[in-house]
Amino acid sequence: MRYVTKMTACVLLTLVLAAQARAEGEAETPAPAGDASGLKTMDQRAGYAIGYNYGKRFKGDGLEWEGVMKGMKDAFEGKPSVLTDKDIQEALTAFQQAFQQRMLEKAQKSKEAGAQFLVENGKKEGIKTTESGLQYQIEKAGEGDAPKATDTVKVHYKGTLLSGDEFDSSYKRGEPAEFKLNQVIPGWTEGLQLLKAGGKGRFWIPANLGYGERGSPPAIGPNETLVFDVELLEVKP
Repeated sequence: MRYVTKMTACVLLTLVLAAQARAEGEAETPAPAGDASGLKTMDQRAGYAIGYNYGKRFKGDGLEWEGVMKGMKDAFEGKPSVLTDKDIQEALTAFQQAFQQRMLEKAQKSKEAGAQFLVENGKKEGIKTTESGLQYQIEKAGEGDAPKATDTVKVHYKGTLLSGDEFDSSYKRGEPAEFKLNQVIPGWTEGLQLLKAGGKGRFWIPANLGYGERGSPPAIGPNETLVFDVELLEVKP
């Protein structure tokens, strides 16, 4: 019973990580490029899925591959830990503190870079800045109704960081997204109300109108300024 409970927890965590990645806007994994012929059984495939999801998280957190693999290998082979309980607690505490410090430094750097970018970007022809700090450029106004915050909208979009790295795209998924406008980040709620059905635009969303200091890991770091190309397909009151 104890074994089943632990295995269920691992599987559930894997499912949660996968669902969270989709919800946070991480693009779907492309068609496999490697050889999966060795993963013949359900247990093998489930093990790979769990390992892959954990691996992505560990890499994003800055953990060293060698240490992770040695710990897992020793545990699977039934070997005793090479670290005492005290060593383990001290290592985890130190790592957590270092990780939090890195996040604080990254958040400050992203905040400063975003602010500087928006100042320069706002000077460009055709780009407008709202009172909240949202910047936008209308490529096509559209001819239908502009949505209200309480409306449901259907959109196609692509989201990138200032670095140009793409973190989400409904185009790549092959289907538009549909959601209630007041249930997304504030920059989207405000920006889409500037378009009409059939319209297209680009939004530059400062962190306070996006995912803020927490970001949306692993794709979006803390205090990231976001760029969205959006096509408003339909408004459903």
